[in-house]
Amino acid sequence: MASLRYTTQPVTIAGTTIPAGEFVQIALLAANRDPEVFTDPDRFDLTRDASGHLAFGHGIHHCLGAPLARLQAEIAFGHVLRRFPALRLTAPDHAPAWQDNPRHRGLLTLPVRLR
Repeated sequence: MASLRYTTQPVTIAGTTIPAGEFVQIALLAANRDPEVFTDPDRFDLTRDASGHLAFGHGIHHCLGAPLARLQAEIAFGHVLRRFPALRLTAPDHAPAWQDNPRHRGLLTLPVRLR
């Protein structure tokens, strides 16, 4: 969840009007799971086009560390894939396990085959 927010003027979202001065709780976990933006948004898909995702924020709230995080991920995943070129997700009956956390959508397990 994002930090506490209050409306400064009436806002209408999906046909519901929220008056000025009302408390609003933003669910960040829903940001990259909009079915109008992402096909099958709840499916773990490493090949999905990630343009438009909000993992590092947006606009003036974009994460200053995003370039470093991307570089670290590129280096780490590059090393893993060079070491295990046959790395694959296991069969669909071994689905990834996700954290039960309202603030972060992260994996607990990701079953893979190394060879």
